[in-house]
Amino acid sequence: MGKIIAINISGKKGVQKKEVGIAQLKVDHGIIGDAHAANWHRQVSLLDVASVNKMLAVRSDIELPPGAFAENILTEGMDLVNLAIGTKLQLGLTAIGEVTQIGKECHHHCQIYQKVGDCVMPREGIFIAIKVDGEIKAGDEIQVLKNV
Repeated sequence: MGKIIAINISGKKGVQKKEVGIAQLKVDHGIIGDAHAANWHRQVSLLDVASVNKMLAVRSDIELPPGAFAENILTEGMDLVNLAIGTKLQLGLTAIGEVTQIGKECHHHCQIYQKVGDCVMPREGIFIAIKVDGEIKAGDEIQVLKNV
């Protein structure tokens, strides 16, 4: 079980996301109001704070606020990269997402890569598709669902 530390959205692709306190997850869409939301397999991105800390260990002189890696949901206590494709996650009280992709190809180096010389999102970020609508907020729990 883990926890949602921050929820982040952006109005257009390719920019750092801004933290919002609460969000609506919509089936076959993602986070309402986020530029990456659409009926595809990468509706919502997640990254754990442990991954962010790896980058801070490399360059402690930079700031990496929530959304710096363009992640929609910053988690704590989730071993995201070791979840299997198809794993169902309950986010908050009612929302359910299904893991669709672990990591991603980085076609052009992001701002983090430019500053640090590396970025963990392509290796340790995950993507989910929303299967059940729901509202989420910072502080909500995330849990792996068994036999769903």
